[in-house]
Amino acid sequence: MKNSIDRRSFLHKTSLMASAVSFSSSLSYGMLGSDTNVRDSEIPFLGATEIVDLILRKKISSVELTRLMLSRINEIDKKINAINVLMEEEALTNAKKADEMLSRGEILGPLHGVPITIKDSFRIKGVVTTAGNPLLRDYVPEYDAVSVARLKKAGAIVLGNTNVPYMLDDHQSFNDIYGRTLNPWDLNRSPGGSTGGGAAALAAGLSFLSLGSDTAGSIRIPSHFCGVFGHKPTIDVVPKKGQIPPLPGSLPYKSNGLSVAGPLARRAEDLRLLMEICGGPPEPESIAYSWKMPEVRKSNLKDFRIKYVLDDPLCPVSSEIKPVLNSALKKFRKAELNMEEGWPDTIDREEQYHNYIYLLHANVSGGAPDSEIEILRESADSDEKNMSNIRAKAFSNPHKYFKQQESRRLKAREDWQKYFSEYDAFVMPVAFVPAFPHIEKPWYPNNPDPAKRRILNTPEGERDYDDLLFWISFATLTGLPATVFPIGLTGTGLPVGLQIIGPFLEDATSIYLAGKLSEIADGIRHPEGY
Repeated sequence: MKNSIDRRSFLHKTSLMASAVSFSSSLSYGMLGSDTNVRDSEIPFLGATEIVDLILRKKISSVELTRLMLSRINEIDKKINAINVLMEEEALTNAKKADEMLSRGEILGPLHGVPITIKDSFRIKGVVTTAGNPLLRDYVPEYDAVSVARLKKAGAIVLGNTNVPYMLDDHQSFNDIYGRTLNPWDLNRSPGGSTGGGAAALAAGLSFLSLGSDTAGSIRIPSHFCGVFGHKPTIDVVPKKGQIPPLPGSLPYKSNGLSVAGPLARRAEDLRLLMEICGGPPEPESIAYSWKMPEVRKSNLKDFRIKYVLDDPLCPVSSEIKPVLNSALKKFRKAELNMEEGWPDTIDREEQYHNYIYLLHANVSGGAPDSEIEILRESADSDEKNMSNIRAKAFSNPHKYFKQQESRRLKAREDWQKYFSEYDAFVMPVAFVPAFPHIEKPWYPNNPDPAKRRILNTPEGERDYDDLLFWISFATLTGLPATVFPIGLTGTGLPVGLQIIGPFLEDATSIYLAGKLSEIADGIRHPEGY
């Protein structure tokens, strides 16, 4: 059998995996034995690396875990509507195969038998995949997206796909096929978007790991809103091949320099595990070269040099989350971490934010009708800072202006790398608000029609909905890795996360620091009643 290994190799591989995830061998479960320190009710809220270790040590079976997750989904998802297509029969069949292989001393891979979910934009062979678009209501892919195939090969048990907004274009997760996903922490609030279904499923204990994507904070904002970990990888490290958009049958296109695929999880080490499984070029590039994640920059936490900002006049954070941010900072200082306040000297944050907004709109302008582009061309003026004007120019400017903005993007990456030649990471908020109440009004960023603009209410007054793009813009623009980690709850019980940006291609550094800082902040929680 292709994936079989002899007993000696199996035991060696198991030992290496257990060491890699640093999981305590003292854990086991009441459902399988008396030598346990963990209640059965805590099983759904463990991390994927913890779960795979238990499976490999035969403390719990993949079939038991899969049945548990399916049972929870059938009961709990009625409340939050996170899962679109539930693959019950296939999941149980694959879990049984995983257990049978393990009984023979065979391991599929580092996620052997672990139940996970996939964002409903990545093709899953034989499963309806829609990206929230009613035109795709009956679309059944004949192949897996590259990252989905790699997760399956690594032994993951795919439970189903998770809800998204229409064509992934919102900070909520609602569409006309599957309806609205609700935040497990407060059903009246958004779980974020576009990976809102994946974040909600993790927060509610319906999955141990989830695959998502991020162009405008679509991994990071849901992670912040739902109290889980999320990682926006370095650009192009994790293949997006097989994701929608583009629509099935469309001409293929190369990376737009902004969008990535990446993981959401309940533990930082799970983020790294998925990166190591899914990272690297797809065919045909993989014929010529491979990829491996660089190791963490330093081994001693106190040796890391980190700068941070927790607020900014360009996008002030609301008083709802500010106390949580400040409380985490006090804990970091008490732990004697080497942290300095202030933006890097090399960074023009306003210029970079506007650069991101331009490229974000330019990359979606191809689908706009000529009549709309003509209207935008006529409305554009010389104001370089007005967001509606930036959008109008992004849609209507000649191609040479797009190339100029692309050059600015690459210069911004160089400026951040100058910072990372001296410092190791940069910490900032994820969004200026916690999870917000559901909004019905249609939206697209920087809508020029005031009557159609969405507003978010904060204790300090009304804010533009598209202010949500500010804090996530810097890592997206530059292609840098950025990891979100939970740090606590607001006074009304809503999760708050922080975002840590790492050096280009050094994803392991931001993931490692996210895990350590979250531990210091004591940020990991899960909502009551699940």
